[in-house]
Amino acid sequence: MVVGVRVRVGCEFRHQSEIPLHAVLQVEPRPDGGFRMVHERWENAPEVPWSRYVDGFGNLCRRLTIPAGESVLRYDTEVEVTGIADPVVTDAEELLPGDLPDHALAFTLPSRFCPSDELGDMAWELFGGLPRGWSRVQAICDWTHEMIVFGYGSSSPRKTAAEVVADKRGVCRDYAHVAVTMCRALNIPARYAFGYLPDVDIEPTGAEMDFCAWMEVYLSGQWFTFDPRNNVPRAGRVLIGYGRDALDVAMLTTYGGPELLGMTVWADAVVGA
Repeated sequence: MVVGVRVRVGCEFRHQSEIPLHAVLQVEPRPDGGFRMVHERWENAPEVPWSRYVDGFGNLCRRLTIPAGESVLRYDTEVEVTGIADPVVTDAEELLPGDLPDHALAFTLPSRFCPSDELGDMAWELFGGLPRGWSRVQAICDWTHEMIVFGYGSSSPRKTAAEVVADKRGVCRDYAHVAVTMCRALNIPARYAFGYLPDVDIEPTGAEMDFCAWMEVYLSGQWFTFDPRNNVPRAGRVLIGYGRDALDVAMLTTYGGPELLGMTVWADAVVGA
């Protein structure tokens, strides 16, 4: 019997703005993310009207206008996850481009932060001669994990996978972008995924929580999770959304330039649940 694990996840943004500015937030878990929503709550100060829609990838997006002055946008939810780690299916196979379903084709193409055309020669030199399938994708993750030195402050919202490969420094989104890029260069469909990753299957590290990025790869007719940043199967992922790269699942998009006074993210197991 699978025992559910209750986790609390959410985030808070504090802004200062000279004028009202429209914004789109993607911080709510996807309805098809493989977990059960227990309850959720928005607390905005001051209160502002909002609307919600589903984007072209099926991600939940919330529209609102950040008011002038100081404001707080806070989202808090509890979900029940299975507690089962990411599956490892070592015999999962790559499909030839002609055998891919229509929905997977877009995830074989270059995108803004994943220039697979630019890094194609490198990808084929490093991984083109390896056996096709799960082991080749895992080899890409191993190489990415070892090549990049993790460090907050070592990246920027505009850093591409090519720049990460040259700089060899980054954060979890950069690991995901590089691995996605290498897969696509080999005609393996890969998409950027983004969400919360609580410490439900490891000893708490005590590190400050943040949003987490990984990738999903299409093998043997389904999408599998690979995490080049942690590079081990993990339990408790709460998926917010996926897309071609981080541009499609930006946690906060503002139409103007409010000053971000602070951002806090939490992802914790609920004690006693």
